[in-house]
Amino acid sequence: MNSKQISFTNPDSGHQLAGIIDLPEKAQPRGWALFAHCFTCGKNLKSTRHISRALTRQQMGVLRFDFTGLGDSQGDFASSHLSSNIGDLVAAANWLKQNAQGPDILIGHSFGGAAVLQATSLIPAVRAVVTIAAPFDPKHVTHLLNTAMKEIKEKGSARVDIAGRSFTLGKEFVADLATHKSEERIRKLGRPLLVLHSPGDPVVDIDNARLIFQAARHPKSFISLDHTDHLLSKEADALYVGELIACWASRYLGADKE
Repeated sequence: MNSKQISFTNPDSGHQLAGIIDLPEKAQPRGWALFAHCFTCGKNLKSTRHISRALTRQQMGVLRFDFTGLGDSQGDFASSHLSSNIGDLVAAANWLKQNAQGPDILIGHSFGGAAVLQATSLIPAVRAVVTIAAPFDPKHVTHLLNTAMKEIKEKGSARVDIAGRSFTLGKEFVADLATHKSEERIRKLGRPLLVLHSPGDPVVDIDNARLIFQAARHPKSFISLDHTDHLLSKEADALYVGELIACWASRYLGADKE
């Protein structure tokens, strides 16, 4: 795939966000996907790159980017929250609309899946939505905070270790989670939905996929990612997921798909 770095601004925060456009090598994209990475991850996570590569092989363009305060994007992660992630997604979608087209497909991995489910109604161009190992309720992420929750409530912020890295999270992050109604948003999604989840996921239990699927209206699909881990850390698993998404999404691409 051919890749190039881009940047765009979230007008709500004024922060510059860093992204990468992945393009097919020999043809113009037949559609565009916007990818939302997992909690505290980033656009350069290996599985994200592999999924994007599989999509470009099927003639899809992809925009993957770093949420506020992560990777190469500006901002303080401690001051970010789900609402700011949603704002980042809308800003990314607007960049695509102005510089390419779409986005046709929204893809969200883990907490990024929670973000795309919330953001879909704000991005009219979206034709279909994909979640990978996503929580049904965004508040699910608080289980990663463990004992830090008490310190956040008492002191306003706390350092937490997630996936071997240390981050500061503030009370705004926790408070914001409660403002988002997941079941209502999913029920009113108004787009075809593909739910991908491993039955053995130790981070986000498979029951989350059941709840998302039950809340959604048809057309909706579920695919079990047997023998995969939460981050799709094996290259073969991530490429498989990308190929699945490309095949499923092809039905919703093209000028005749309204």
